[in-house]
Formats: sequence, C-alpha cells, structure tokens
Amino acid sequence: MNNTLSWQQTSGDTGPATLETFKNQNNIQVACLYPDGGTSDVQRLQMVTEDAPNLKVIGVEGNFDDTQNTLKELLASEDFKAQLSQKNIKLSAANSVNFGRIIFQIIYHIHAYLELVRKNEICMGEKVYLVVPSGNFGNALGAYYAKKAGLPIEKILISSNSNNILTDWICKGRYDLSTRDLIQTDSPAMDILKSSNVERIMFDKFGATRTKVLMEALASEGKYQLTPAELASLHEDFDASFSDDAECEAVIGQYAKVSHYAKEGYIMDTHTATCMKSYDTLRTKALKTIVYSTAEWTKFSPAVAKALGHTVKEDTQALKWVSENTNVSVPAMINGLFSKPIIHSVIVKKENIQAEMLRFL
Repeated sequence: MNNTLSWQQTSGDTGPATLETFKNQNNIQVACLYPDGGTSDVQRLQMVTEDAPNLKVIGVEGNFDDTQNTLKELLASEDFKAQLSQKNIKLSAANSVNFGRIIFQIIYHIHAYLELVRKNEICMGEKVYLVVPSGNFGNALGAYYAKKAGLPIEKILISSNSNNILTDWICKGRYDLSTRDLIQTDSPAMDILKSSNVERIMFDKFGATRTKVLMEALASEGKYQLTPAELASLHEDFDASFSDDAECEAVIGQYAKVSHYAKEGYIMDTHTATCMKSYDTLRTKALKTIVYSTAEWTKFSPAVAKALGHTVKEDTQALKWVSENTNVSVPAMINGLFSKPIIHSVIVKKENIQAEMLRFL
C-alpha cells in the first residue's frame, strides 16, 4: 500500500489546520515547515505541540519566501522524488501550491455570496465587492476563478501589509524584488514577497509564453514590468491598497468601540484590519461588500492589546487583558496551548530540509 507524504509549508495558519486534520490518519505522514520567528507565538505553539506520531514540524531559518522557494525546488527534484519512491511514498502539498486548495477557496466565495442572498441582503445576480487580505494570493485566485465562473463580482480588492508588493503589481504593473527586503509585521501570515499564485493569474490572462518570459525575468533580474494593456487587463478584476502596522492598530481600536460601523464593538485580528482601508477607499460603487476575515484575534493578542492601548509582550498577559477589557472570551484550546509540552523543537537551515524530512520518513 502506498503512503502519502502531505507537505505543508505555512506562514502560520494553514499549518496548524493541516496538522490537526491529518493527525493519527493511516498511511499519511505530514511534514509542516514554518519560518522560525515568522509566526506569532500562538501559531507556533499550535504546530510544535502536536503529538501524533505521523506528524513532523520543522522550523526553518529564514522567512516564508525562503521556505516556499525550497519547497518548490524539492517538489521539482527528481532525486528527492526518487528517494520517496524507494520508500513507496507519494508526495503532495497542502498549501496553495496545490491547486486542490484553490478549488475549495473558489467554493467558499460562492458560499459567501449565497449567504447574502439567503439573508435577503442582495438579490441573485446583484454584484458585490470582495475584499481579500492576501499574501500568497491563493484566496484572491479563488475569487478570480469564481468571478470567471459567473459569480457576480464587481471587483476583487486586495489588501496587503507593509510587504506591499502586490499593491505595486496591481496598481502599477511592477513586480520588483530587487529593491525589497521582507519586513516582519504584526500580520505575519502576509509577510510574503514572492506570491506564488500571481503566476496563475498571469497564465490565465496573458498565456503561457508571456508568463514564462515574465517569470524568467523575475528569476534572473528580480523584477518585471507589465505592459499598459496587461495592466488594464489586471484592473478589470483587481484593485489594491496596503496598511502599515500603525494603520491597522487604528482600525482595530476603532472597531473595538461602539461606532457607526457596528452597534457593538468587534475585535478583529491584524490581517482583517488591512481590509478596512480597501473597503473605505477603493469601492467606486455603492454595492454590498464581503470582507474576508482570514485569521482570529487570539493568535495576535499582543498586537490587539497594543491597538487597544495596553502594551504587553507576553501572549498570556495580552490574552487575559483583552478578554477582561473587551468582554470577549478566549477559547479553551488557545489557553491550553501554553501548558502543553513542546514536541517539535527542530530548527534547520533551508538547505537541510530534505535531509531532515528523509530522517522523519
């Protein structure tokens, strides 16, 4: 019987979900890679405390882009695949490198639209805006395919943090890695510069030959520039903005209070907070808008506490303070993380990932 190695490389959110889904499953082994220091404490604890024997969590020295580049190299490595074949192991990936992930993201955009119809917020066929916080562009790609399939979307509004390379790409047609260094922000799941799903958008819009030229330029020169016609095509479906940490803190503080936005205060996480600038500034029509909250505040409690006026570094203290001062509860599974033993403590250089994975298998 074949075994399957499901490989998850994460910026913090999909990794814990994948580990929890596949733990103790027969004939499946999961290796989860995360950038050491590039996730929140809660995100890291959700991974490194998983104790099923079929799971392996590996911290990688470097950032998300370093880890993702290594993942893609190994997925294309004939030597690595040959070694897995000798062990009768098939290889898969659980993040949006795998198009299967995108299929499910297409579905939930459709589900969100139908929920508005069911609640009589819109009529079937009425157009809406989608606001998507995006780092690796998978969620946005799912929205794009849903739009192509006929979902009535006016435009997909992409929100980024200070790693705003997607804003430059969508607004100016420029993708330039040559002048950028990754910035660690309070929204770490979006701390990405080389968004892998951008290539899929260009393949669909510009074709295989042109996409190959652009991606080769990115590999050799660290940048490329779209033509005016290509940029206009991109603008048919997308617009973009970005917010730095200070802007996000202001948004979190604003929504936490009773305001014209809500009858009761709402505690949002740092990724969702990037969306509100797009919501406020990019919509040109008075249409209903779906804003995607892709993470949850308890994973980023020190940043949330700071936004509400209380500076604290320890997650346990931040969780307690926010809960007590906003009348929101902290899930037991989050509080329980801090007393669980650390099972996975391995941190490797990116060039040692293959050897570490083979040791696990």
